[in-house]
Amino acid sequence: MTLLDQRPRVRVPDEHDFTSWLRSPAVTARVGLWLGVAFGIAFVTGVISHWGQTPHPWLPFPSSPSWGYRVTQGLHVASGSAAVPLLLVKLWTVFPKLLARPPRALGDLLVHGLERVSIAVLVASAIFQLATGLANVAQWYPWHFHFRATHYAVAWVAVGALLVHVMVKLPLIRAALGSDLDSRAHDRRGAADGPGVLTRRALLRTTWAAAGVAVLTTAGASVPWLRRISVLGVRSGHGPGGVPVNHTAAERAVVAAATSAAYRVVVAYGGREASYSLADLRAMPQTTASLPIACVEGWSAGATWTGVRLRDLLALVGAPADSDVLVRSLQRAGGERYSYVAPNLASHPQTLLALRLHGESLSLDHGFPCRLIAPDRPGVLQTKWVGRLEVSS
Repeated sequence: MTLLDQRPRVRVPDEHDFTSWLRSPAVTARVGLWLGVAFGIAFVTGVISHWGQTPHPWLPFPSSPSWGYRVTQGLHVASGSAAVPLLLVKLWTVFPKLLARPPRALGDLLVHGLERVSIAVLVASAIFQLATGLANVAQWYPWHFHFRATHYAVAWVAVGALLVHVMVKLPLIRAALGSDLDSRAHDRRGAADGPGVLTRRALLRTTWAAAGVAVLTTAGASVPWLRRISVLGVRSGHGPGGVPVNHTAAERAVVAAATSAAYRVVVAYGGREASYSLADLRAMPQTTASLPIACVEGWSAGATWTGVRLRDLLALVGAPADSDVLVRSLQRAGGERYSYVAPNLASHPQTLLALRLHGESLSLDHGFPCRLIAPDRPGVLQTKWVGRLEVSS
């Protein structure tokens, strides 16, 4: 006998090696229910965010309520944060089932295969969504793909896989939710008869608490009264005027152009162009509006802006108030260097070229000399350092 023959053989574990009675459909179904709720909220609010950032949607994005995007994007990040501990617990409870041997009967094998494929796609897409979403909140992009388009596409994959998984497991889910939490009727063969160091109720309470902590420690980015305890909330009110800053004027290389005495805002419509200095803009009738600014990363802040109504500027070149407007920034690079203003926003009385924030002149990092601000609009589209408005009716 050789030394190789004397080595202990490594046995692949199977589901019966995991005997904890916490790994039960009774627990999995309850955690899965709330995970599904969190995913559902994140999906719906994510679709809304994607709609709000689409340049020319077939259905115009609403301009009211002015705080709508602030709420939906805050919910998006909060539900995604809550989903992290829920997903981890659910994966822990179902892990032994992933090691189960496939059935031999053809019908059962087909169902088993469909379930395994849906689980693989669901787990992979869910982890991808949560990981990239949290990285986006932190503005960390260690990848080369377009975040918004990819995140949106994978969201549909995740929802499709979730629906398939729920349809396959629906009888077991209904039975588990309809039975007592401590019932062993649906447990795996070989599972322990009773609790060890933790009861099922204690596990669920710990899970709900973890989800709650995840929300509380991040929600301060959009809920001001939670900012003191939201230790993981990024951009929670810090910045000039209490409004956070994603990208500074120095980062976008606009300091010289924005502070130049030759600065002008050009408004172009048809073959006509008009240009206005900062002094010209300040001499025009001013409008003050209290509008929140909310970004895709989940942070938001209420603010009072003062400036010239966009529709008044359009009128100066004879353009209809309900026009499509392309707003160009002085910056030459970055995804925020231009944005489109739909007709319902161009004509809105609270859509401004803002010159002041909370009664003070805009800081350079907030878009001095002027920036776009409009109701219910993603912050990434509230273009800073405006240099040109191109109008098309």
